[in-house]
Amino acid sequence: MNFGLLKRLCETPGVAGHEDALRAVVREELGSLVDEVRTDPLGNVIAIKRGAEQRSVMLAAHMDEIGFIVKWVDGKGFLRLHPLGGFDPNALFAQRVIVHGVAGALPGVLMPSVKPIHLRQGDPKPLSLDDYFVDLGLPSETVAASVEIGDMVTLERATVRTGDCVTSKALDDRLGLFVMIEAVRAARNPRAAILAVATVQEEVGLRGAQTAAEGLHPDIGVALDVTLALDLPGETMADQHSVTRLGAGTAIKLTDGASISDHRLVSHFRRIARRENIPHQLEILPRGGTDAGAIQRSGAGVPSITLSIPTRYVHTVDETAHLDDIQASVDLLARFLEEAHELDLSYP
Repeated sequence: MNFGLLKRLCETPGVAGHEDALRAVVREELGSLVDEVRTDPLGNVIAIKRGAEQRSVMLAAHMDEIGFIVKWVDGKGFLRLHPLGGFDPNALFAQRVIVHGVAGALPGVLMPSVKPIHLRQGDPKPLSLDDYFVDLGLPSETVAASVEIGDMVTLERATVRTGDCVTSKALDDRLGLFVMIEAVRAARNPRAAILAVATVQEEVGLRGAQTAAEGLHPDIGVALDVTLALDLPGETMADQHSVTRLGAGTAIKLTDGASISDHRLVSHFRRIARRENIPHQLEILPRGGTDAGAIQRSGAGVPSITLSIPTRYVHTVDETAHLDDIQASVDLLARFLEEAHELDLSYP
């Protein structure tokens, strides 16, 4: 596994609407694998590998990570934030951030406006995002000269190996990007055209996938994203509620809050996985969605599916995925691309 590439993808900053640095990385990686790379007006990276057949497959993995922009700088130099993506406020307590200001990257501490435990009586109130501020440790005059409203703020955490897993702040959805790039690299003589799209603004409404699919008119859509792995201690995490399990293979999604996977594509992915002995599991996600929800509703409709990488602690700074599940996702997608031209997706 190209861990260096995964680490680079995860640690390159980019929240919704601010994917510029990551866009450069993706263009560089895909450039040598395809026939054409371009960026559309919304900022999606579109990499096209032409095929001998008329069939086209759109792959979609989003570039944006959950993060913030600065919405206010107070008179003491503390920053208030506007979220771009869904956060659990409890997961943000005492984290470190990077403020990408006009004067460069500034490290800061993310803290809520609550009494320290030494002075507290009784249970603390539930936290909300509005309670949080960023302390840059600088005089207010320096902050005012270095930070502007709208500057990007990302969580600070390195990408590391944890046992048989990888842990990072942004596996959602840098893992999807990694799987897309490596599957395009690994696919042997695909005959269908591959439209590999690194999408923007997924975390705020599947926006990039919508516009990209409208422009590309694919025959098949495959979204690549993480999903919940809730194989954890606790009564609420019983097997029937785990969604997926780490180490049990790539996840073939049946449905989520944004889409119902095309049952013919589900069946085909399962046949390939069984034939090639690729570890896999089926996924039903009660809430949330992926770029497949936008692709399948584009134009006159596109048969679509999501291939998911099981991930623990999603939307925290310690998202964790099993290396074998990542590789299984690459292998299954690559094998699918090699025979996507053979699928009969017509209705009588």
